[in-house]
Amino acid sequence: MKMPKLVQFNPVVGFGSTGRIAENIGSFVLERGWESHIVYSGRPAAQSKSNLIQVGNKSDLYQHAIESRLFDNHGQSSKSATKQLIKKLEVVEPSVLHFQNIHGYYLNYEILIDFVNSNDLPVVWTFHDFWPITGHCSYFSDISCNKWQNNCHSCPKIGFYPKAYIDRSSRNFQHKKEVFSSIRNLIITPVSEWASGLVRNSFLKDKEVRTIYNGIDLNTFKPVPETKIREQYQLEGKKILLALATTWGERKGWSDYIRLARELSNEYVIVMVGVSPIQKKELPGNILCIQRTNDLEELVAWYSTADIVLNLSYQETFGLTTVEGFACGTPSIVYNRTASPELMNTQVGEIVVAGDIKGVKQAIEKITAHGKSAYLSPCLEHAKAKFNARDRYNDYLRLYESMMA
Repeated sequence: MKMPKLVQFNPVVGFGSTGRIAENIGSFVLERGWESHIVYSGRPAAQSKSNLIQVGNKSDLYQHAIESRLFDNHGQSSKSATKQLIKKLEVVEPSVLHFQNIHGYYLNYEILIDFVNSNDLPVVWTFHDFWPITGHCSYFSDISCNKWQNNCHSCPKIGFYPKAYIDRSSRNFQHKKEVFSSIRNLIITPVSEWASGLVRNSFLKDKEVRTIYNGIDLNTFKPVPETKIREQYQLEGKKILLALATTWGERKGWSDYIRLARELSNEYVIVMVGVSPIQKKELPGNILCIQRTNDLEELVAWYSTADIVLNLSYQETFGLTTVEGFACGTPSIVYNRTASPELMNTQVGEIVVAGDIKGVKQAIEKITAHGKSAYLSPCLEHAKAKFNARDRYNDYLRLYESMMA
């Protein structure tokens, strides 16, 4: 019997939320006798247990980004690099393809889907955002746009990723609809029930949709009793309110953290991880800025040391930082928007009306009055019950096997 072969697609490997997920799923199937490959872009990749297949190089990446900016044709460049990828995939002979993200300036999706259909390959497509079902953007709920339900046009987010100088959202919408609807053996796996509901209202509503939450490695993300974080950053005696993002912007609640900082006493300090040097200049002095970290030990130390994880995002398809905090025994405060509320229960934190800064302050005071120790066991139990990585990766494995059958 031939060894089954999984090929995943994601712009990065080993870092960032989707990069870590792809790496961990690859490791999981390797343990179970599969062969694992990850297709990624011209960006640097972390060391991987899977066989890495690079699409093009840094020059191809820049070329795709330039064409995307000039012509609003994201995912339609990189023709030569994608054709070279197809030759490599023909040698691999994959059993299942798993799309984490096929956008990110590195693939030509039309050439890729033509290969999928020509070989009748099963595809699992995890929706970490909504780029596959729009004419341009990755997120739309933050501006309450519903054009994606019928036909995108006059895109109000043309200046956001993937940023473009002209608007071809209507053409892009129709092209994606034609190409992505043509995948015969496809199961879409959004990472929250909220996201699944949106997919079922899109042009892919006739495809099978199954929610699979993102999983957390509970052997990595766990409480660390002794850390040097407070000493290292002179935070002794402070209540630490931790907020993390790969990229900060208004969708992530950027202005709300600034407003919150002005309302808090000196007892509290907001720590924002992932802030760029330019963004740092915009923040008040009682916000501690930490540049992006890919060091998991440092990340776990921050989660374990924090009193509360704040997630004041206006749109989350999941909310990984909230759940990683739970796994380290730390309660969370989230807005009542998009997927965030479904990650919560009454014992692991508070849900606040989006934009209600006084409500956030009251929730902070309520949690700190109870003390972090009151939330420790409920947070750990909640993470284990719903977000254990091995359980979620096993969901994917069963899905792969059923589609191959």
